[in-house]
Amino acid sequence: MKRLITATALLMATTGLARAEGVLQLYNWGNYTSPELLTKFEAETGIKVTVTDYDSNDTALAKIEAGGHGFDLVVPSANYVPIWIEKGLVTELDAAKLANKGNIAPEWQDVSWDPGRKFSVPWQWGSTGVAVNTSVYGGDINTSSVFLEVPAELKGKINVVPEMNDIVAMATMWAGGQPCSEDAEVLKKARDALIAAKPDWISMDYGATEKLSNNDWAASVNWNGSTMRARVANPAVAYGYPKEGYPLFMDSVMLLKDAQNVDAAYKFLDFIMVPENAAMISAFARYANGIAGSEAFMPEDMKTAPEVVIPEAFKAAGVFLPTCTGKAQDYVTAIWTELQK
Repeated sequence: MKRLITATALLMATTGLARAEGVLQLYNWGNYTSPELLTKFEAETGIKVTVTDYDSNDTALAKIEAGGHGFDLVVPSANYVPIWIEKGLVTELDAAKLANKGNIAPEWQDVSWDPGRKFSVPWQWGSTGVAVNTSVYGGDINTSSVFLEVPAELKGKINVVPEMNDIVAMATMWAGGQPCSEDAEVLKKARDALIAAKPDWISMDYGATEKLSNNDWAASVNWNGSTMRARVANPAVAYGYPKEGYPLFMDSVMLLKDAQNVDAAYKFLDFIMVPENAAMISAFARYANGIAGSEAFMPEDMKTAPEVVIPEAFKAAGVFLPTCTGKAQDYVTAIWTELQK
């Protein structure tokens, strides 16, 4: 997650410029892949990796479903992994080709979205919360009211990332429900709050790392790793965990069914499960990973960072988003569609 897409990446994604024969093609969230990791992988294996960025789970899914993409690996979030599997877009992994699979931390080896880790290996995990410049606003930041009942100090200064499932889920939990709710009363409260609050937002955009760092925005619904990067650049930035409930995510790497560079893909999947290499991924994007032993190689400032180490008081409020289906997904989509008008 996350998440800064560039004009160049968009051009590559739409024109096919990223495709080079014999080069491993990684389709990943923007601003989420460590250049140092790729340099090390190429040095050790001789395999070059080209990264093409996307800005949302829906964008990635639509691109692959359309066909003719040329990618080998993709990095969807937990609640989308079952969708990729059900649609037959990814292939079950051959564990015999993944000598380092045992390095996956016990808590991430058998996950609800991919039991037994048959289709995916961990990339990074984190949370979606509220980032606030505390020199502008000194009130409670551990609440979704920051963007749903925007305080006077933040009106016209707060951004909301355009990630449908995260935003609707946060509003639903704020309204007293749970993600994928079908409770009409709760959903109406969530929908009304989002519609009423939108005029007080400056934008619905990505790029929070840079814009919080530069004081272009005073607050944003944002991901924890991006917020830590902003705080390192601008110490006034703080990360809030909404007490009403906030999403947790894990992004995992999956092998596409029509991958052309399968052997290279397996080498990359095995490579990122080496603790030292997993730590490189985290050091760049500032999210935790799912590889046991990587802690020893993590940057010191991440070991106690409040954006990475969830405070005990707010742990219980974190929820891994389920995969909404049927009527629940229809409600989410309807609310989001209206919010975009």
